[in-house]
Parts: sequence; structure tokens; C-alpha cells
Amino acid sequence: MIESAWRQVLVPIAVLFVLSGCASTTSQRLADGGTATFPEPAAIADNVAFWRNVYGTWGRGDVAIHDDEHLGVVYEVARLPGPIGEGYDAAQRELVQARKAHYQWRLARLEEKVAAGQGLDREERALREKLVAAGGQGAIVGASQRVRSQRGLRERFRRGLEISGRYEPAFREIMRLHGVPEDLAYLPHVESSYQIHARSAVGAAGVWQFMPATGRQFMTVTPAVDERLDPVIAADAAARYLRDAYGRLGSWPLAITSYNHGVGGMQRAKAAYGTDFGAIAEHYDGPAFGFSSRNFYACFLAAREVASAPERYFPEGIRRERPLDGDRLVLRQSLPASDVARHYGLSLQRLGALNLAWRDPVLAGRATLPAGSTVWLPAGSLQRVACHPQPSPVLVAQAMPATATRKVMPAVAQPKAPAKVAAVAKPAAAKPRAATVKHHVVKPQETLYRVALQYELSVDELRRLNQIAPNDNTIRPGQRLRVSS
Repeated sequence: MIESAWRQVLVPIAVLFVLSGCASTTSQRLADGGTATFPEPAAIADNVAFWRNVYGTWGRGDVAIHDDEHLGVVYEVARLPGPIGEGYDAAQRELVQARKAHYQWRLARLEEKVAAGQGLDREERALREKLVAAGGQGAIVGASQRVRSQRGLRERFRRGLEISGRYEPAFREIMRLHGVPEDLAYLPHVESSYQIHARSAVGAAGVWQFMPATGRQFMTVTPAVDERLDPVIAADAAARYLRDAYGRLGSWPLAITSYNHGVGGMQRAKAAYGTDFGAIAEHYDGPAFGFSSRNFYACFLAAREVASAPERYFPEGIRRERPLDGDRLVLRQSLPASDVARHYGLSLQRLGALNLAWRDPVLAGRATLPAGSTVWLPAGSLQRVACHPQPSPVLVAQAMPATATRKVMPAVAQPKAPAKVAAVAKPAAAKPRAATVKHHVVKPQETLYRVALQYELSVDELRRLNQIAPNDNTIRPGQRLRVSS
């Protein structure tokens, strides 16, 4: 059911775009444990194993005390006392700080003794062996400054797997349609553990954790409509971002890391070390390329492994949520959300619950939905309204002339009296009109993608019509864009 439903709804939108890149996800395993598409360099094998433990072995009550550069060096996995919650209570925080302080002191003593050629006690010898095995004799230097704690995420990851049942089929379909590896659908496990309303301290939002500036290049991000919070729309944006990043970087490890560090940052890393991600992870020390960026690809590989074999890591079982089965509508004109709800015989509260991108100004009627907006409806809504087209008086008054009706997504029958709501349908053939060159004046917060969708163009075609360079998504309010030949 989900396969046919998403093919009906998503394929017509996706074919508006010219797709390129690596369309298949190879399953060919390499000797190092990776795949041809997502290799696992030996230099990050310990990092992948570490994050595999974080996601699939260590729970919220476990805290690993470890070296933040050589992740194969785990000094201790401490068990938190008392009730286990999302954060630490005072006693738990004190325990973690005490264990970190213990190893910082012991490692500082180790470094001093090794430098002075003094004998080591049993614990110091064990510490030295761990460090030397992971990074050679030089790993002892500065080890006391590299002590870090990491709490287990097993329960959170398991819950993310359950939520992913709702979205992953759609995410995989989107990745296929954009010609990128399907397994990129595992990225939300790294970014948000599928927490729908996730927000970071630096402003990233949603399952795919787009920052506002990056989000505005691919979606509508305003105080009224923030499409970063719509998992499916954000997945489409992520697929386009990653496709473009791969085109510029030529490597999936680099493209995936750019999702955290930026394409510009990874271009600088590539200039220094080429596409050898193992060398980048070990040696690159560019601006802001810290613990998070260095480990992002390893996190992805670990999450991919755990999520693809849940029975191995969660033998108690998981209960995946049912896949999405709603209808997708694309608005031709700006319209209040209350008018859409009335047209489909729904309460605004129910419609708002389906449309996670709508913010308070839209729900309170202080702002309208912009043209090109996606509206999610209960399954069967489009067919029901198509069979019984009885729009409200307000919508009748705002109805467009039949000659202005244009196709958005050919799949569902169009209401006989089309209003500003553009049902995803193939209308009756309009009378031929003289060809004229049309222009669109860019509004604040609009993107190339949004304009292309509105005029049934691919982004590449819109760039060609306006002599915009490939991969350039920059447009400005007031700019006149040519939208017809």
C-alpha cells in the first residue's frame, strides 16, 4: 500500500527535476567492513566501533570515559547511580566528573613519568598499552587533555527505529528519485534519532537538522511556515543538498561529512588530502573541524549498521510505526489554512496536526500559506473531494478561471470547480494559448526550488533560462526570473 501511495504522490513532483549522480546503493562489502559506496577506512574503524556501541550497546545509564582522538581507547564504562533520566542528576554529574578527573590525573602522571624515564605502576602500564595500541607512542602526549565522556544512546536509538517505520519508506523513495544512495535515509538516526521536533542549541531544526540559512536554500523557512519541521519535505531538501555536495566533492564520505561541516569546509579538506577520508579524519585540522565533524561519517556508518540489523542489537524487538499513507496537495496560490480545512471538511486542528511545518501565525490565521506550499491531507481526501466538489462560498468566490488551471501532479482526479487549492491532478486540456515569455518576481524567503515547482520547471531548467551557474541556488527578493521559453 505504501509503495503505490508514495509512487502516486511523490513521483510526479520529483520528475520535475533533472536527476544525476550515483543512483544505486551497492551492497558489495569490502575487506575493511565498508562498501564501495560507503567505504570504511582503517583509520576510522575504531571510531565506527565506538559509535556502534553508543547506539546499540550502551544504554542511558552507561557513560564511557574515553580518549576524544583515539576512540578505541575507552578507559571505563561507568554505571550511573539512581534513577535514569534524560539528564544527569547531581549525584550522577558528580560521578562522571570524578571519573574524568581520575583519568586526567593518572594520564598526566603517566606522561611525566614516560618523559622522565621513570617506572610505571600497574594502572599506568595498562593506560600506556591502550594508548600505544591505538596511536603509537605519541598518543601518550596530551592524553590527559583528551579525556571525554559519552553517554549511551541505545534506548533513544531504538525509539528512533520505531518512529522511522513511519518515514523511512518515503525517505528511500525520495533518495531513489534524486539519484542518490537510498541508505542516506539513515542520516536522521545520527542527526536527531528521529525526534520530530528536535532543535539544537545552534538553531538546527527537525528530523534532518537543517540550519536556517541552509534550509532557506531548499525550502520555505519563515516564522509562518518552517518546512525544516516537515520530515518528508526536509528529506527532499537533504537529498538535493547531498546530491549537489557529492557533485562538488566527488566522494560520499566527504559529502556526508559536509552535512555537518559544510561543502566549503570539506573542499578545503579535499584540497589538503584529496578524497582519502581516512587521512582527513586523522590529520586534517581546518577551522571548526572538531570532534563532531571528524566523527560524523563514522556515526553514519555505525547508525547504518545498527539500523540495518536491529535484531542483532535489539533482540527484545522493536515495533515500527505504520508508514505514511496521506495525500499530498500543492497550493497554486497563497491561501489561509482555514480555507483549505473548510474545503476538505476538516477541522483546522486536525489539519495542523498533519502539517508539522505550520507555525502559530498560520494556525492562528495571522498568515497565509504561500503558493507552492505542500499540504498533507488524510488519505482519500483528494478522491473524496474530486467526487463531491462542493467548495465553500469563500472558495467559490476565489475560484480561478478554467483556463488558468494547470497540472501540478497527475495522479488524482481534479475537482470540477477548481479553487486556489491546486489539487494534485491532471486537469482537462486547456485551450491553446499564444506562447509568451513569463517572468516571476522573487518574494522574500523564496527559493529556486519553490519557484521551479510553481512553474513546473526543473531547477536546472530554471537556472538555464536565467543564466544561473550550475549548483548556484542564490536568488534575491525583487529579482525577475524568466519562467518560460
